[in-house]
Order: sequence, then C-alpha cells, then structure tokens
Amino acid sequence: MNKSDLILMLNQLDDLQCHLDAIRLHYDELEASIIPPEIKSMLDDMHAERTTTLNSADNGITQLQSVIREAVVTLGESVKGAHLFAIFNKGRVTWDTKRLNGFMVAHPELAELRKVGEPSVTIRKV
Repeated sequence: MNKSDLILMLNQLDDLQCHLDAIRLHYDELEASIIPPEIKSMLDDMHAERTTTLNSADNGITQLQSVIREAVVTLGESVKGAHLFAIFNKGRVTWDTKRLNGFMVAHPELAELRKVGEPSVTIRKV
C-alpha cells in the first residue's frame, strides 16, 4: 500500500465520519420537530440541572482523586480499597536521546543496550 492509497483511505474515513455527523444532525432535527415547545423547555431545564449536578459530582471526584494521588505518592506504595486500586508507579527514567546518540558514536557498544518500541498511529482532524 502506498501513500496515495492511504490518502484516499483517510479521505474515505473523513467522508464516513461526516456522513455519521449528518445522520446525527438529521435525527436531532427530527426529534426537535416532534417535541412541543413546552416539553422542549422542560427538557432543556432538566438537561441544565443534570449538567450542573454531574459537573459538581465530577469536580468532587476530580478533587478526591488528586488528594488520593498525592497521598499515594507520599506513601510510596499502592493502596487497594474495596473496589478501587491506587497503583503507585515509580518515576520513569528518561534519557536525552540526542546527546546519547552522539555519545554512542564514540561508544558503539551502547547501541546493544538501546531498545526501540513499536510504532503507533493516531488519527486526528486536520
């Protein structure tokens, strides 16, 4: 498969995603057309209340997660609750790749210690 084939496939993927968005929009418009204005108003109020309530709950969860993370780091070990497990991970070791590659020129035996992970692909909007 060559690059132009991939470009065609990416364009096809974008077309499918746009089609899916159009389908969602169609059904949203259809729903809006059959709901009477007074019901729509009540639903909007309910959705606003739901959003406020969920945001408040999410904020409480986020704050408690932060406290737990800080405490586990301070403790230096994992802690298991009845349903959740706060897993402690030591800090990852990183290297200055540019400088290390330059150092390997003078010390080629270091190349034996180098490992390169598998490549990965993410697809994003342009």
